Amino acid sequence: MGDNLNKKYIIIGASSFIGVYTATYFKEQGLDVYVTGRNNKFKDYYEKLGINYINLDLTRESDFEKLPKDNVCCVCLISGALPASEDADLADHENADTYIKVNVLGTCSLLEYCRKNNVKRIISTASFADLGNSLRLDPPVLDDEERNFSFTGDHCVYVISKNTSSDIMRYYNEQHGMKNVTFRLPPVYGVGPHGSLKVNGKIRKSGLQIFIDNAVEGKDIEVYGYLARDVVYVKDVAKAFYQAAVSDKACGVYNITSGVATTLEDMAKSCADVFGEEKKSKVIYHDEMENSGKSYLFSIKKAKDDFGYSPEFCDFHLMMEDYKKELDRGVFGELFKDREV
Repeated sequence: MGDNLNKKYIIIGASSFIGVYTATYFKEQGLDVYVTGRNNKFKDYYEKLGINYINLDLTRESDFEKLPKDNVCCVCLISGALPASEDADLADHENADTYIKVNVLGTCSLLEYCRKNNVKRIISTASFADLGNSLRLDPPVLDDEERNFSFTGDHCVYVISKNTSSDIMRYYNEQHGMKNVTFRLPPVYGVGPHGSLKVNGKIRKSGLQIFIDNAVEGKDIEVYGYLARDVVYVKDVAKAFYQAAVSDKACGVYNITSGVATTLEDMAKSCADVFGEEKKSKVIYHDEMENSGKSYLFSIKKAKDDFGYSPEFCDFHLMMEDYKKELDRGVFGELFKDREV
């Protein structure tokens, strides 16, 4: 870990779900943080914390001139176009250009800002769907496996755009001596705008929100078939951003997950226990049915070895306990309450 005296850290997309947790954690660690976003509600939040807030649009190259130019040692690129917030139904409208403009060209503009101002590291994200056809439980999926994903569906061009951005970041590593990092993320849980999501432009309630809502109302929670997934809590992701940002070694692609595969049945039981009121929900497991989803587990050894990543919320019950505490505290929920996804 290097000396952080007089160093600046920038978080692009601090009005996003992961972004607000990451910016808050950086400030709690005593870093000099600059954040960007396009939502005045978040501007007020950051100004109260004493964090510098800048309005920035990734698609406007001139906006990067607003960023500080001296003593910046790392930029966390968390902003981007996501399928879960896109309105396009691919049967009626193709939105491939949106992903390229925001995720690819935006990354290129940021990389040039960094090159010109001697910023040596960007930490960005990629979807675990880049290995969608290789997902498995045993052995765990490694960080540097060859990409293998579907070329259909509303996630396809998003995955292509994030892969392209990651490859260009690697090019800057090799060509310009940078130490850029890509975090491969599975589903990230935490209090935020994830009670619903968009699939092909249509809003659907998330599976976790269904579990929580049923638990609160004391309704039965039904689980169909076996499925075990390696998910991650947003606070562990925020901590990983910090650990990689201040690391001398971090470089390349890393799986940032819990490192534990939790079954849907265990997720349902945890929600019933944590969110249940007087009447506890009964979890009904339909083992006679086959779940269409894929089970998967990721190796996190590389992140542990390179910058000490060790997720705190590996146990899903513990994750949900903290989730409820944050719901009750109301801070992050208030920030996102007017956002559908």
